[in-house]
Parts: sequence; structure tokens; C-alpha cells
Amino acid sequence: MDHTQVCGFPGRSKMRQRFRHRGYTVCLWLVGWSLPLLAAQAQVQVREAEQPAEAIEEQPAEPIIEAPPESETPAPLPIVLPSESDIGIRQEVRDLSNALEQRRAALSQTRERQAFAESLLSRLDSEFRSLEQRLETAGLGLTENYANQLRRRLERLQQQHLAKDLEPAIKEQLEAARVEQFQLEEFGAVLDPDEGSSDFLLERRAQLLAQLREAVGGHIDLLNKYFRTIRTLKERIKAYQNLVRRRLFWLPSTQPVGRETPTELVAAVSAILDPARWGKLVQGVPESLLARFPLLVFLMLILVALVQARGGIRQRLMATGEPIGKVNLDRIGLTVQALGYSALLALTGATVLVLLAITVANAGTLGAALARGFVDGAMLLFMLGLVRQVCRAGGLAERHFKWRPQTLLATRKAIPRLLTVLVPATVLAPLTVSPVGADFESSLGRLIFLVASLALAYFVHYLFQAFRDCTDKRRASKSLKLMQFLLVSAPLALAVLSLFGYHYTAVQLGETLFVTMCWLVVLVLMRYLGLRALSVRERRLRLERLREQRALEHEMEAVLEAAGSSGEGRSATLDLPEVNLHNISSQSKASLRVITLALAVAGLWLLWTPVIPALRVFDEIIVWSVLEGAESIDITLADFALAALIAMATVFAARNLPGTLEVALLSRMHLAPGTGYAITTVVNYLVVIVGVIAAFNILGAQWSKLQWLVAALGVGLGFGLQEIVANFVSGIILLFERPIRVGDTVTIGGITGKVSQIRIRATTLVDWDRKEQIIPNKTLVTQDLTNWTLSDSITRVIVRVGVAYGSDVDRVQALLMDIVADNERVVDDPVPAVFCVGLGDSSINFELRVFVRSILDIMPLSHELHASITRRFHSEGIEIPFPQRDIHIRSEPAELRVE
Repeated sequence: MDHTQVCGFPGRSKMRQRFRHRGYTVCLWLVGWSLPLLAAQAQVQVREAEQPAEAIEEQPAEPIIEAPPESETPAPLPIVLPSESDIGIRQEVRDLSNALEQRRAALSQTRERQAFAESLLSRLDSEFRSLEQRLETAGLGLTENYANQLRRRLERLQQQHLAKDLEPAIKEQLEAARVEQFQLEEFGAVLDPDEGSSDFLLERRAQLLAQLREAVGGHIDLLNKYFRTIRTLKERIKAYQNLVRRRLFWLPSTQPVGRETPTELVAAVSAILDPARWGKLVQGVPESLLARFPLLVFLMLILVALVQARGGIRQRLMATGEPIGKVNLDRIGLTVQALGYSALLALTGATVLVLLAITVANAGTLGAALARGFVDGAMLLFMLGLVRQVCRAGGLAERHFKWRPQTLLATRKAIPRLLTVLVPATVLAPLTVSPVGADFESSLGRLIFLVASLALAYFVHYLFQAFRDCTDKRRASKSLKLMQFLLVSAPLALAVLSLFGYHYTAVQLGETLFVTMCWLVVLVLMRYLGLRALSVRERRLRLERLREQRALEHEMEAVLEAAGSSGEGRSATLDLPEVNLHNISSQSKASLRVITLALAVAGLWLLWTPVIPALRVFDEIIVWSVLEGAESIDITLADFALAALIAMATVFAARNLPGTLEVALLSRMHLAPGTGYAITTVVNYLVVIVGVIAAFNILGAQWSKLQWLVAALGVGLGFGLQEIVANFVSGIILLFERPIRVGDTVTIGGITGKVSQIRIRATTLVDWDRKEQIIPNKTLVTQDLTNWTLSDSITRVIVRVGVAYGSDVDRVQALLMDIVADNERVVDDPVPAVFCVGLGDSSINFELRVFVRSILDIMPLSHELHASITRRFHSEGIEIPFPQRDIHIRSEPAELRVE
């Protein structure tokens, strides 16, 4: 037998397997994280290689406004302190003259740039307003020729862009001018009349200094104006492009399908299958391989590793589902590992397509278009492959998420069928928009889009039908039928839209719809991951609470036994400020549900707002305006809706925050009783305050206008509700400083009892008579308080006893020590002691100074010690004396007696 196993440690072979397993897992995770990044890099490189000479010529050689060169920024003035000699002053005059000349030249150049920018802005404003009016007048009745003119206008606008470093360059010029202005002010402030120099030099220096300060100030004003003009011009170009793009989106991009479409389709296929093009493609493959040879080798190594490890990954994926349901072994990390293993299994096919993209990226125009298609197909294959691996038998959805087997089986069958259509369509689609087949987009492009739309419609129908067939209730649900009809009809409607000439619109809507579906799938996975984490944590909490409850029951039994028949300590029912498990579960699930819904709505809004102009109507309806200085800020209906959403989110967060914090944070921190309640209470206050301020700020109520009202309310509350505010603040102090806790035994104002509740305004004590004493928190903070159990519950008990004179003092002390040692309530540390403390009138007095574990042991111990002392002294013949009194009887004289 291995010695390490005998000692309780795993054997060396097991340790090697464990380290090998961990290293293997780390390598796979590195591959899983690095491959998407490499795919993104490959996509960027492919798009760079995709731009041939024709595409490069379309880009403007220079921006319409260049950034000012560094030579236009005048050099800083070399003068620091004024000179006192004629030679120094002459040099200063020359430096000031040169600086003035440079500044005037820079001012002239900036004035020319400002004039050009203003003329360009004026022209764009005029074009924008004119086109906007014509489009509003024309409505939807625009001809194809007009649509073509709009496309040319959009192409021209896309060529008009500003230099990327224009705004930073203007800011640098402004900064340099401000520094020089400050330097000139300092230089002028220290100038003094110089008696040793001629008046002409002094006067000339002063004149140049004044002229230079004026020129610098004017240049600063002009640069600020130029910067604002550039900002406005940039926004106008963007708004102009959006106006044209939004209108073009809903205009036909080509002729409807007609008799000539089959002929165009044959011509398109013939042009794409031209042997000359493919010959150039084959000739360009070696160049592509050499251009990205290191990346290609690295991806091939990753592919080999994924293929070799595929069986092991599947085994580990299955192994993550074995501990599910076992509270001691189950954890959310297993689910995260299962998701990672599913992603690794889905990466194999995507890696192959990325390798193909790199292989043909530099092989001419056809190769660049195919490379882009391969990269898009890799992303599609990875997304749908991930869903398929999640739904595999014994995988993440079945073992961890507990999804229905019928739906999982339908998903596993439907995704491969869909991929056989969508992957080739995705690879071939870029050919129809590249220079190779741009003329055949209306024929071959529409055919590819039609096939893909039909495949998507069948896929949605098949999956939704399987989802409805799971239960009779779903099968009979009219809302599910309507939803199925809408989802199936969406890709079919887009196909019809493409056939009628709106191919560009249909393609953009289809891409947005697919991205929307991917976003919703990601949210569903994240939601089920959250539910799984909540489920695991809830079971852990339930088990911990059961253990704590059992320990508390044992402790209470010991306390009740220690209390004996005195009745002390029996009445306090502790109200621990914790949320029960049912509330924890419901509040956490509600929070997760609302967060998922908010993310879904935000994602849908961002995805579909550029596509559907009707969604911008909320930004155009002005509810009211707010003056901020000299400017007027419009509060739109979108702002009002956002403020309402923030208010509702604040109320929801305040209600469901305790359970969410308990599961996500507090239960993992092993806090003392009451601390979690304090944290939750303060966070609730902060959430409410921040939510109210944010909502009012969106509605135009600035803090600068509300601070006086808040200050007045604060003063009014301070005087009118002084005691309530004091108790409120004292309650927060008690919750955080924690001089008392629920369950502590305290004495304040002559009242002794056990703390049963700690609230924001008052604290409840239950005394030994089972009376509830409501004590304001201010009293607990400001008055003297004795906490018997704050840091140590051990307390001292003193029992006094007296013996008759003539008793053996040493023997009495030994007997008392024996009595103390025989009592189980007396602790050994601190050590008990017996002392002879005095000689009384009728007895020798002794004190037994002992320590007990709890204040509840005081009365039972006193009873037991007194009883033991009485019995032991009686058996040992030691007398406990009565108090002795001498009585003197005085007789009265006979003559005073009354007959």
C-alpha cells in the first residue's frame, strides 16, 4: 500500500492525474478564449485584403478639413522675468515682436479655417433643410430615379469626413494659447519702471506686450468659435447621412423579379464560375499562406488540439452533470465549465472556416469576397453549433437547466439541417456585393436570400411545433399559435419584400433579425445560468440554515437546562433580521427576471431604432422645456419615459434588494447577526436616493435648484422631528457599531433583559418577567449600558458565607474549594478562589469568587452552592452561627411602680 494513501493523502498517480487534468482544462480554456479573438483578427485582415484598388479609390484621399499642423501653433514666449539692462530689454523687444508676428500669422490661418468651416456648414445646412422639406412633401411616392439620386448623395456624404485628429489639434492650440496668455499676464504684472534704461525701449516693450496679449486673447476666442463650428459640422454631417440612409432604407433598391431575372441568374452563375477567376484564386493562395503563415500554423495547431481532445471534452462535459442535485458536491462552477466545454466543441467547424478564409484572403477580388464569407460563416457556425452542443443529450440544457427532452431532441435535429443551407448561403452572399458579382445582386443575391429565408421559416416552425407539443396546454394556447405564425411569417415576409425590389431593406432587416435572435439566445442562456446559480445557492443556504437551527436548538436546550426552575432566559424569542429562504428565492428570481427583461428591451431598442424611424418619435415629442443658464433644454417624451422607468426600477430594487444581496453577497461573507440587515438597510436608502435624484435630473430638475429645498426640509425635520431623527441616526449607529446584538443580555436604566429586536427607531428588550421593554435607540447610544455578552459571556459570581468563631479557617477554606470544584457550572478559567474577607460580630466571613459561562447560570449556581455548603458544613460539624445580640434588662425602682 502507498504510504501517502495510508497517511490520508492521495497517491502520486492520482496527483499526477489531477494536475494533468487541470493543465489540460486550462489549455482548453485558453484555446476557447483565444480563438474568437483570432477569428476577429482574421476578419479584420480579410476586410483589409478585400479592398482592392477599386475600393481604395472610393475612399477620399484627404478629409474635407485637415487638422492644423504643429507649425501653426506659435512657440512659447522664452521670456520668464523682465530684464533691467538695455541689452536685455532689446532682446525682449525682439522676442515679443517675433511672438506677435507668429501669433498674427496663426490668427490669420485660423480665421481662414473658420471661414471655410462656416461656409461648408452653411451649405450643408441649406442642403439638409431643402432635402428634408422635399422628402416630407414627397412622402412615400418616390421614383426609382430619385432613389438612385439619393444613393449618389449618400455616397458623396460618406466621402465627406473630418480629420480624426482635428479636434485634439484645436484643443492643443487652445491649451498653448491659454498658457501663453497666463504667462503674459504674469510678465506684465512684474514690470517696474527702469531708471537705468531709455524710455523708448520701455515704451516699445509695453506696446508689444499689450498687442501680443490682445492677439492671444483674440486667438483664444477664435479657436473656441472654430471648435464649436467643427463640432456642429460633425453633427450635421452625421444627421445628414442618417436622414438619407433612413429614407433609402425603405426605398426599392432594384427592380422586382421579372422575366429577365432567370437570364440574369444564369449570367451571374457563369460569371462567378469563370475558370479565369478561379485560376487567379488558385494562384493567389500561396501569397495568402505566406502573408499569414504564423497565424495559419497556430490555427492549425488549435484545430488539431480540438480534434484530438474532442472525446475528452465530451467526457468532461458529461461528468459535470453527475454532481447535479447533490448539495455537498453541486456548484455553479460545474455549469460554467459545461458551457465552456460546449463552446470548445462548437469551435471545431468555425476554426476550419477561419483557416479557409486566411488561405484565400489575398487571392484577388474573388478570394477576398470568399474570405469574408468564410469568416461570416464561421461566426454563424459557432453560434448555432454552440446552441446545438448546449442541447446535446446529457449536456448543459438537459442535466443543468432541466429543459424538456422533446424540445432538445427537435433542436438537435433541426440545427444541422439549417446549417447545411445557411452556411453556404452566408459564404456566397458577399460575392453578390463585391466587385466580382455586384451586377448580379438582384438575381443571385435574391436567390440566396430566398433560400435562406425559407430555411429559417421551416426551422422556426419545426422548433416551435416541438415546443408546443410538449404539453396539451401549450398545444391549445392561442397566444402560442399567434406567436408561431408571426415568427414563421417574418422570414417569409422578408423574402417577399426582396422579390418586390426591396432587397437591400430585406437583407438589412434579416441581418438585424438574426442578430436579435442571437441576442435573445444569449440572454436566455445567461438567465438560466443565473437561475442555476440561485438554485445551487438556495440549497446551500437551506442546508446551512438547518445546521444552524440544529446548533441553536442544542444551545437553547443547554440554556434552558442552565436556567433551571428560575425561569430566567426562557422568554426571549429572538427576531433575527434575516430574510427567510422563500423570500430570498422569490426576490432573487424576480430581480433576475427584471434584469433579463431590461437587457432584452435595451438590446432590441438599440438594434431596431436605426432601422425603424417610428421608434424615434419619442425623441421628437417635447413635453416641456427647462432653462439652464442661457440655454433651453427640451424634455422629450423619451426622457419622461426613461424617468418613469428609473422610478419603477428604484421601487423594484428597494423591494427585492434584500433577497438578492443575501444570495449574491451577504451569505458568502459570514457576517455576524445584524450586519447583513444593516448593509441591506443602508443600500436600500442609497438606491432610493440615487433613483429619485436620477429621475428628477432627467426631468430637468437640477440639483442646484433642489438643494435649497432639501436644505430647508432638512432644517425643518431637524427641529420638528428632532427625537425621531435622533433615534433614526442612532439606529444606524447601532446597526454598524454593534454595541448590542440580537440575543445579547444587557442592563440599561435598571432594566435587564435580552435583546429581541433592533429596528431603526427603537430596540426591544425582553426582561425576566417576560415584559417587552421598548427603548429608543437614542437612549442606547447616549446612556451607560452594560452588555453581559458582547465579547465574553463569562461573568463572576460571589457567594458569601460565615462560620462560628473557633472554626478551623484552613479546613473551612478547603471544604469550600471542594464544593466549588464539584460544581459543573463553575469554569476552570478564570480560576475560582475562596477568601476569608473579615471578622464579623458573630462570624468569620468567607467569599467564594467563581466564574460561570452565562448570566443564566448565576441563580442556579447560587442555589446549588448554598445547598451544598449547608449540607457539607452540617456533616462536618461546622456551625453557621446566628447573629448574636446582648440584651440588658434594667429593673425599675419600687417607688416608680404603679399600683
